[in-house]
Amino acid sequence: MPHKVELMRASAVGFLRGSAPLFYEILGSEPDLTDGPAGTGWITGDLHLENFGAYRHDSLEGQELAKVVFNLNDFDEAVIGPWRFDMLRLVTSFVLAARGLGPSGPEIIESAEAMIDSYVATAMGRTKIREPPQPVRRLMEKVRDRSRKELLDQRTELVGGKRRFIRGKRFRSLGRELARKARDAFNEYAKQYTDLRTRLPHALEIVDLAFRIAGTGSLGQLRVAVLVKGKGGPNGGWMFDMKEERAPAPSLLVDPRPIDPAERVVRAIRACLDVPLQKIGTTHLDGKSMFVRRLTPQEDRVNTRGMDFGALAELAAYFAALTGAAHRRGSTHPPQPRWGRAESGRVLDSALVVAGIHESAYSAYCCLTQAAPRSPGPNAGAPFGRR
Repeated sequence: MPHKVELMRASAVGFLRGSAPLFYEILGSEPDLTDGPAGTGWITGDLHLENFGAYRHDSLEGQELAKVVFNLNDFDEAVIGPWRFDMLRLVTSFVLAARGLGPSGPEIIESAEAMIDSYVATAMGRTKIREPPQPVRRLMEKVRDRSRKELLDQRTELVGGKRRFIRGKRFRSLGRELARKARDAFNEYAKQYTDLRTRLPHALEIVDLAFRIAGTGSLGQLRVAVLVKGKGGPNGGWMFDMKEERAPAPSLLVDPRPIDPAERVVRAIRACLDVPLQKIGTTHLDGKSMFVRRLTPQEDRVNTRGMDFGALAELAAYFAALTGAAHRRGSTHPPQPRWGRAESGRVLDSALVVAGIHESAYSAYCCLTQAAPRSPGPNAGAPFGRR
């Protein structure tokens, strides 16, 4: 919790990242903000500027090809719901981020309108996604040739010739009983990869386990990092992430399908992305629904800190286009006709209102946690965090 408070205090965007339930409470308290243009399907439920990133995937069965993809990368809060919720949250995050860069109000509004236009073109038209802007291209070049050993050297250390997670800021030791349950949970997940276990019988044998500290909104939930033998030897290991999934934040407004939470995440990823994250699956740990995926050295996101407003606006329009393509893939009821000026304007108007509310809430949160931000009481963060 101290780490979560620190991240949420850092900026209004950081506060938005860590308080998805508050976003939907705001919408639920103001019916005019909830209403908007048509279009339904799988949405991420927690869309913002930092939920896009690079990752690698297995493009051919049985062969690891270092193909790097840049797309939406967080579906923990995914549901089948109104498309406008995702766009409202994405535009809100842009407005919050842009206000700290010094542009005028009209410049922010013009760029937000361009974001929504970019979204409409890919979600409801036949426009192909534009070429990635320079920050994305630079990131892709930077991560393309990262090796497994580099990731292992960052997250693990050699002890007696064997790798183990470095305990400290990223990882903490699990208690003996929880570690036993985590082993059983991962082994249950591994059963789905019969072909892999036939080719590499020891690839998914566990070498080490640790509690993983990562994210913002998900901090405080059970998250376990798993190191397995992979291709063998001290530099051949693979890392996996087992992450607890709960009821999604949009369920405050949308009735989610009655399916296992982790299975919901898997379905959303496969519905929205033509190239999914690596080796996604589900399991259960101590009665909790766990989403599992392999961690790859290519995973990274664009650093928007210090970015000038023009570059941020171009990046945001690209992110909106990626969102439109994902919504189109995961659509259940696309809008007919497509959004026009009036519909897009409603989304923008609501985003400006919600951004203002979040700025006020962020200031209040900073006041609430000012006295002891690194050692809060048991309920610190509760009003604006996951309950």
